[in-house]
Amino acid sequence: MNPDTGDAAQRRDDLPSLYLITPQPGDERRAFVRALQASLDGLRVRHGEPALVQLRVHGLEPAARDALAREVLQCCRDHGARLLLGAGAWQGGSTARLFELGADGVHLPARMLASWREADTPRGQLLAASCHDLPQRLRAQALHADLVTLSPVLPTASHPGATTLGWSGLARLCHDAVPAVYALGGVGPRHLEAARAAGAHGVAGIRAFWACNA
Repeated sequence: MNPDTGDAAQRRDDLPSLYLITPQPGDERRAFVRALQASLDGLRVRHGEPALVQLRVHGLEPAARDALAREVLQCCRDHGARLLLGAGAWQGGSTARLFELGADGVHLPARMLASWREADTPRGQLLAASCHDLPQRLRAQALHADLVTLSPVLPTASHPGATTLGWSGLARLCHDAVPAVYALGGVGPRHLEAARAAGAHGVAGIRAFWACNA
């Protein structure tokens, strides 16, 4: 990616404020895609903009994983949304495979930050990363990530008992951040104003964004 701060700021400003992270698809692929369609429709109607989408597909066989990714990509295209592939599901294979499916970029789990190289991201592709502290955020920034999630901001059912950042902790980690920051963990679209007040670009989540909850 182009490391120029001005270019990074432009890419950041072009990103939507809502980042939908899919739950694991399970065995009902058609039901999963229908729920994604409903989620994107709901977010567009209620909040007036298409969401950014991250597809998580852990546990699927490669053929089923790639087939679902293509189907989800078409759904996102139909709704004017951009799609990032959760890179953890492709970890251990060819990095290039992530970019052969036609999505708009990838989202790295925190565990992949150390091994990812800037050259692994083709020009024109979005790079996102999951971060939980300042060293991880700085590592993502060094890779010229376009966006990062910072979590957990608030208590969340997916990580019960985890230490939370709170809005003040989020604000500290947003300070001087070049990538767009999305608050994650216990938040939803209704927290967008609070997230922006802390310096974030937007909010990300699963439950609060999915289907009837969107």
